[in-house]
Amino acid sequence: MNKFSSIFGQILHIFDKRDFIRAVMDTKAEHASKGFNCWDQFVAMLFCQLGQAHSLREICGGLATCLGKLKHLGIDDAPKRSTLSYANEHRPWQLYQKNFFHLLEKCQSLAKLQRRKFRFKNKLFSLDATVIELCVTLFDWATFRQTKGAVKLHLLLDHDGYLPSFAVITDGKTSDIKVARRMRFDLGSMLIMDQGYIDYEWFVQRTQQAVYFVTRLKDKASFDVVEDRPVPARGNILKDQIIFFHSQAQLSLEYFFRLVEVWIEDKQESVIFLTNNLEFAASTIAAIYKDRWQVELFFKAIKQNLKIKTFLGNSPNAVKTQIWTALIAMLILKYLQLCSRFSWSLSNLIALLRHQLFVYRDLFAWLVNPFEGPPALAGIDTKQLSLGLTR
Repeated sequence: MNKFSSIFGQILHIFDKRDFIRAVMDTKAEHASKGFNCWDQFVAMLFCQLGQAHSLREICGGLATCLGKLKHLGIDDAPKRSTLSYANEHRPWQLYQKNFFHLLEKCQSLAKLQRRKFRFKNKLFSLDATVIELCVTLFDWATFRQTKGAVKLHLLLDHDGYLPSFAVITDGKTSDIKVARRMRFDLGSMLIMDQGYIDYEWFVQRTQQAVYFVTRLKDKASFDVVEDRPVPARGNILKDQIIFFHSQAQLSLEYFFRLVEVWIEDKQESVIFLTNNLEFAASTIAAIYKDRWQVELFFKAIKQNLKIKTFLGNSPNAVKTQIWTALIAMLILKYLQLCSRFSWSLSNLIALLRHQLFVYRDLFAWLVNPFEGPPALAGIDTKQLSLGLTR
């Protein structure tokens, strides 16, 4: 049993303090600051996510009630509400972005040790975005529609461990493909996308860079068939064709794509996939797109279990700080999942962890066997004393 630090303190030990200090210096986050440093702010915002605090009052009050245990967190005192609010509004959100990528490296090293779902060696990613709605009267800088405000979280999900490997936060009006065009992908990567990313010229660029993709074909797409490939006599593959689109200026290998039509028995309908990979089996293409559901589950998990629906500040910097803190909290949960042999779901892990944050016991022993009580202290008889009268 760990006798010297709470579970929350052990979670904070996952972060390398040297990397954190380096990120503070790179972003100049503590320029002209007094008293309340960036680590104090980081601890408070992480407590907001893991402890499910709904307001500045709950964060500051929750930490204040644990004053005897704050030394193990690396802070001396609970912050004041005005102090934390000012820090969230003015300290650059890029500090949290840098710490996100530092933690991501640790998670990726653990994910490499896990068994992969697919046999091919290509890195598999899901590219998607989700809208986070805001009140337009409070967040007037985030106008989305006439009566609504919003920001959009664009995410690249690595299917090795289902880790968020890249994120961009934009206003709600920014199109998905506009952000995707600015991204860079490693040679041989396989991207899974929905129809919001369909851009044939961008597909050609990805093909020229040896980056593969799988997406859904639009219903009214105009194309011609170059080759009909054989399909299994039994199975759910209806078509496997090589095609080209009429909108392309010329014909070359880069402009040929592959169409795979699959029958979905549960829904009693067929689905048509588009890819630039000509080597994988048609069934593998269908299975790859099916795994895109993991990014939807990620968005569902972060919205239901962490704090990105209501915000502690109204400025763009405060909103981005809170979203990046939520992404860091998701990486912490993924890290703990990868370290544990217990079959944790994200929802159960965050729910039980919330009640254990300031409990003094070994974090990793708790992860392996969460429902077993802490070991008895050596030399102490734990049997209940008899209260009966002696005869």
